[in-house]
Amino acid sequence: MSIKHNLPWTESPFFEQELAASGLSDQDKEFVKNFATNGYVIFDPQLDDVVIEGIKNELVEAHQKYAEKNKKVHFSPHRIQDAWQFNEHVKQVAVHQPILDKLELLYRRRPIPFQTLNFDRGTQQKTHSDMIHFSSIPERFMCGVWVALEDVTEDNGPLHYYPGSHKLPFYDMADMGVKASDSLKMKNGYMNYNDYYETFIEEVTKGLGLQKEKLLIKKGQALIWAANLLHGGEVINKAGTTRHSQVSHYYFENCTYYTPLFTDMLLKKIFLRDIVDIATGQHVPNKYLGDVVNTSNPLKRRLAKMMPARLLRLYKSIKG
Repeated sequence: MSIKHNLPWTESPFFEQELAASGLSDQDKEFVKNFATNGYVIFDPQLDDVVIEGIKNELVEAHQKYAEKNKKVHFSPHRIQDAWQFNEHVKQVAVHQPILDKLELLYRRRPIPFQTLNFDRGTQQKTHSDMIHFSSIPERFMCGVWVALEDVTEDNGPLHYYPGSHKLPFYDMADMGVKASDSLKMKNGYMNYNDYYETFIEEVTKGLGLQKEKLLIKKGQALIWAANLLHGGEVINKAGTTRHSQVSHYYFENCTYYTPLFTDMLLKKIFLRDIVDIATGQHVPNKYLGDVVNTSNPLKRRLAKMMPARLLRLYKSIKG
C-alpha cells in the first residue's frame, strides 16, 4: 500500500517499502539507498573537460577581484558567488542534465538550481548543516552538489562530512536559546552563527561520537549531499595549493524556501527567499501545499534598513 506523504522519499519512514515497489534498476536502487543511508553519494557526472578547464581559466581574474572584495567583509577571499550570472561554463555545471537526473531520482521532484559557489582554494570552513541557511517547507527538499575541478588531496583542504548525520534533528537558533530574528539587529549579522551555531554543531559531533570522513576524489567527480548532512572544510596542509571546485545548491519544486538563521516561526518572523531557477532565469514562486505564498518580506526590508552597508554585503556574499 502506498502511504501519502509530503517528505523526500529517501528521508521518509516508508522509504524501504517504497524502494521495493519503485521498479528501479538494481543500480539505481543501490544509488538511492546509499544516499538514504549515508546522506551523500559520490558519482561521475561525465562533465566535459573543456567545461572544467574553462571555469578554472576564465575565473582567474574574477577570483583576484573577489579576493580583495571579500577581505573587506571578513569572509573567505577564495569564493565567488553566482558566477553563473556571467560565466556560461559555471551555469553548464549547475544545469548539467546527468546531475539533474540524479537529483530527481533522489527526491522525486524537479530540482531547481538557485546558487553557485566557485572556489580556487579549500574553504577550511567549520562543520555545519546547509539547512541553517537554506531550508524548505516541507522540510529537507534541498541539497548541494560539490564538483571537483581538480584532484583533491590531503594537502589542499578537502571537504569533510559525517556519514549518516543527515538523520539528526535539524538544530535551529532556538535550540541554542537564541532568537534568530534578533541577529538582524546586531552590528555583526553573523555573530549568532559564529558564536553559537558553529560551536553547538562542533559539540554535537563530539558528544555523539560522529565519525568524520574526508572527500578525496578525482577531477570531474561529484558529491551530492543531503540538506542536513554535517560537512565542512579541512585545514590546508600545504600552503599555496589550489583546490578548484564548484558547489551548486538546489531546491525542489512546490516548496516554501526560507532561511532559519533569521527566522522565528512562532514570532511570525520568517525570512523567505526569492529564488531564481538558474536553468530558466525565471523567478520561482514559494508555494505551500499548492498555494502561492506572498513573498513580500518585511524581514529583508528590515535587514537592509538596520544593518550597515558593509554587513549587508557580508550577508549577501555568504548565502545569497
